[in-house]
Amino acid sequence: QVQLVESGGALVQPGESLKLSCAASGFNFKTVEMYWIRQPPDKGLEWVAFRHPDGKLFYPDAVRGRFTVSGDDAKNTMYLQMDSLQIEDTAIYYCAKDSPSGPRGKGTLVTVSS
Repeated sequence: QVQLVESGGALVQPGESLKLSCAASGFNFKTVEMYWIRQPPDKGLEWVAFRHPDGKLFYPDAVRGRFTVSGDDAKNTMYLQMDSLQIEDTAIYYCAKDSPSGPRGKGTLVTVSS
């Protein structure tokens, strides 16, 4: 059974960093396409990171250079390191399998506010 559980969200100030976790079960996250997506308040879903099974990573312009995906094979967990956070990064963050609209967890809330 595929399950994804996001964690690590918090209230932080602009410029600070945060690391989110996506614990996967029922499959090996490194063998499928994996996405980090987010939903800002009153807005639609947007992708913020994509990990191809070959290990290549892709980011949209809005977060490139600030967000970094990594993983832990032993824990079957994918991470999203977020640096230089901005108020516009406030959102519920999800990890998704296979596509941005694929199976995902319940999300974790990141609030960036001064």
